[in-house]
Amino acid sequence: MLSVEDLCFSWPQQPLFEQLSFQVPAGVSVVVGDDGVGKSTLLALLAGAIQPQSGRLVIDGIKCDEHPGTYRHKVFWIDPQTDIHNAITANEFLKSQSEHFPHFDTRRFAPLVQGFSLEPHLAKPLYMLSTGSRRKVWWVAAFAANTPVVLLDQPFAALDGPSSRFLCDLLDEASGHTDRAWLLADHSVPKGVNPKVVIGL
Repeated sequence: MLSVEDLCFSWPQQPLFEQLSFQVPAGVSVVVGDDGVGKSTLLALLAGAIQPQSGRLVIDGIKCDEHPGTYRHKVFWIDPQTDIHNAITANEFLKSQSEHFPHFDTRRFAPLVQGFSLEPHLAKPLYMLSTGSRRKVWWVAAFAANTPVVLLDQPFAALDGPSSRFLCDLLDEASGHTDRAWLLADHSVPKGVNPKVVIGL
C-alpha cells in the first residue's frame, strides 16, 4: 500500500533518517521509538506535509514527488498538536474534511461520534475542547476519510478509557482491511493492537 524507498531527512543540527526503506501493507502497522527519534516527523513526511531531502514515497503507484496533490488525497494525517483549526467548530472541521477527501463517508459520522462520546462537543470551537476531545475529532475524520493510507500519531494519548476501548475496536476491524493501510506511531505497540508490521526507529 505504502512504499518508502531510501528516505533521507535532517532537521538543522539533527539528522534523522538516512536511506530509510520499508513497506506498509494493508491492515494495521506501528512505528515505534523513544521521544526525539523522529516518529512524528516521519508521519509528516509520509503524508507529504514536509519534503524529504531525497527518497521516494509511493501509495498505490502514485509517487509523491511526481504527483504531490494526488498523493496527499490518498493519505489522511493530522498533526495532533495543531492549533490551525482552533477557531472553527468540530462540525465545521469534519465538513471541511469531507470536502477534501473524495471518498469521505459521512454515513460513518453518527456511529463514530457516538462511539467517542462527542455529541455534546460538535458545536463548540475546537479551542474549547480538551486535548482528548480534539483527538477524538481528528480520529472521527480519520476513520471516515476512506483514504488508502491513514497515519495516526500516538492515537491513544489523552483518551479516556471508553474512547480507548472504542479505538481499539476500530483498529481491530482495520487490521482485517485488504485495501487500506493504517500506520500508528507510538513509544511502543499499544496494548490491544496486533500490528502486521512493526517499524523501529
